[in-house]
Amino acid sequence: MKPLAHDRYCDEIAHRVNRLRDVVTSGADLSATVPTCPEWSLEQLLRHVGAGVSRADALVRARSRENIPASEVPGAAGPREWGDAPALDKWLGEAGESFVAALREAGPDVPVWTWMGLRTTGVWARRMTHETVVHHADAALAAGLSCEIAPEVAADGLDELLELTLLVLPLRGRDGALREGSARSVHLHATDTGAALDAEWLMEFGAGGLGWRRGHEKAAVALRGPLTALLLASYRRLPPDAPGLEVLGDREVLDFWLQRATFG
Repeated sequence: MKPLAHDRYCDEIAHRVNRLRDVVTSGADLSATVPTCPEWSLEQLLRHVGAGVSRADALVRARSRENIPASEVPGAAGPREWGDAPALDKWLGEAGESFVAALREAGPDVPVWTWMGLRTTGVWARRMTHETVVHHADAALAAGLSCEIAPEVAADGLDELLELTLLVLPLRGRDGALREGSARSVHLHATDTGAALDAEWLMEFGAGGLGWRRGHEKAAVALRGPLTALLLASYRRLPPDAPGLEVLGDREVLDFWLQRATFG
């Protein structure tokens, strides 16, 4: 499947930043631990997202061909005082609005530094879409709120996750275990989407190589369930046996894949 349209990514980033702001203003305890990112409090998670948005904004606005660390972006650290929900809300809103405006003005094809294979503004639009989607899910779970993801966004998020997995694991020398032993395979099957979306994926790994493709194919193990749950399970935000998900076949193969196939 092709990536989404540039404007669709821009719309989703704006939407997700607003949903993150809803978490801030919901009265949630900003010092509470995020269950899916237990090394962070809710406020640390929100500041992480805001810093990432601010850094990407700086890269796009400067048309920079070199990396700009978040530490060098004015205001990217967030409000001076911790625990100040109104200030955090205002900062997130301003960061999101600035970034989306910069992306819309630039379009998808302007050359700019990225750490990913392609180096264009469109890459940042896609990456920050899924960064904000997954971290909104983290924040919503921590605050006891709902998180709904549009099917086309969730499907594109799984495509991007698998693309980045195949890009990053060899670069970091972390693909060795997946390239050893006999051929194994994992099938993801969304049960709540129509055929037009083609929301099924096959991942294959072993001595013959490492790869993935869309499609309905037999595998050593299948993980079936709603598309949003498949995305969150693939990001290890939900366990494979979470309500609504079903594992069919060799659970050890699925666990092996999930424990190793991550770019985070």
